[in-house]
Amino acid sequence: MIQDSRKKGLFTYISRNEELDPVNIRVLEELQRDPRLTMSELGRRVGMSSPAVTERVRRLEEAGVIQGYRLDLNPTALGLPIAAYIRLRPDPGQLPKVAELAQQIPEVVECHRITGEDCFIIKVYIPAIDQLDRLLDSFLLYGSTTTSIIQSSPVPLRPPPLPDL
Repeated sequence: MIQDSRKKGLFTYISRNEELDPVNIRVLEELQRDPRLTMSELGRRVGMSSPAVTERVRRLEEAGVIQGYRLDLNPTALGLPIAAYIRLRPDPGQLPKVAELAQQIPEVVECHRITGEDCFIIKVYIPAIDQLDRLLDSFLLYGSTTTSIIQSSPVPLRPPPLPDL
């Protein structure tokens, strides 16, 4: 276990992954900036050969540090300008059904089991506000909901911070 006493942001990072050495942190930083880099360009940026950096990336993938490579789509450009969070408190015995339902609804882009008064927080994208009723009606079969429409995102989705080594 590597314990870093330096601070980054507000917290001290403790790495339990032996794959996180300074070179791999640099590889991850470059891939966060541009996940479409070729291995030869990535190697050039971190001062390694293409085969060496390819092996490092493969090990990071196998260790679960890199979970995948995703396309970042603009929901508004796809005709889905309204984003909302639905908090749901399931009725007794309905907990598993909520997760199953969320998986079946294409407008649901995230569903998280949470602590507190509610048990789930669900993010949806919809084309128009009147479409929200249909979604909520689906979930109301299993519990009570509270909905918040997203007005703006001053901090949009970003990758987690990398530890300083």
